[in-house]
Amino acid sequence: MSEIILGVPSKGRLMDKTFEWFSKRDIALARSGSDREYAGQVAGIEGLSLVLLSAGEIPRELAAGRIHLGVTGSDLVREKLTRWQARVDDIIAMGFGQADLVVAVPAAWTDVDCLDDLDAVAAQFRRNHGFRLRVATKYHRLVRDHFREMGVADYQIVDSQGATEGTVANQTAEVIADITSTGETLCANHLKILSDGLIHASQATLFKSLNADWSDGRAQRLEHLLGKLRN
Repeated sequence: MSEIILGVPSKGRLMDKTFEWFSKRDIALARSGSDREYAGQVAGIEGLSLVLLSAGEIPRELAAGRIHLGVTGSDLVREKLTRWQARVDDIIAMGFGQADLVVAVPAAWTDVDCLDDLDAVAAQFRRNHGFRLRVATKYHRLVRDHFREMGVADYQIVDSQGATEGTVANQTAEVIADITSTGETLCANHLKILSDGLIHASQATLFKSLNADWSDGRAQRLEHLLGKLRN
C-alpha cells in the first residue's frame, strides 16, 4: 500500500501545537535534520509520511492533490481557495490556533456599531471625499464575500502585509479586517470590533484533499489513522 502524505506548518507555535496534538494520540511527528530542512519523520503508525510547509502553502498543496492531508488555519483555506468545499474536506477541528477574523473601526466612531451603520458611513464618506472608504486587510476574498452578504458597498480593499491594526492611525485606511485572539491590540490602537463584525472564527484544522490519489490502499490507511486521531 502507498503512503499518505501529511503536510504540517514548518515552524512556530502552529508546528509545536500540531506535534503535541498528534503526540497525545500516540503518533510522533518530528523534523528530520536541522531547522532549515523541511522533511519530517513519523513514528507510531505505518503508511504516513510528513512534509513541513508554511501554513499558507498547505491549502494550495491540498487543492493540487500533492498532499493528502494538511494542518492549517481554517481562515487560510477559505481565503486562498475558491470553492474550497469542492477541493478539501475539513475532517477534524483540532482545538488550538483559535483566532477571529473581525471588522474593526475607530473607537471614536460612536454612531457605528454594526455593518449597517458602516454601510451608511461608507456612502457618506464617498460623497464627502470623492473616493471609497478604505478597508485594510490580508483577507480579500473573505472580506468581500462577507460584505456582499451583509450588504456593505462603497468601500475599497487596501492590501495589508504588515501590522494591519496600525493602518488607521497611519491614515492609510479607515477600517480594518484582521485576525485577533484577545482584542487587546485592537484596543491599544483605539479600534473597536463591530457587534456583527465576526467574519470567521478560525482554528487549526486537519483537512483532507479531495483531489489527491486515494487509491492503492490509501483510503484504508486513512480510516485507520482517523480511528486513532478521533479516540
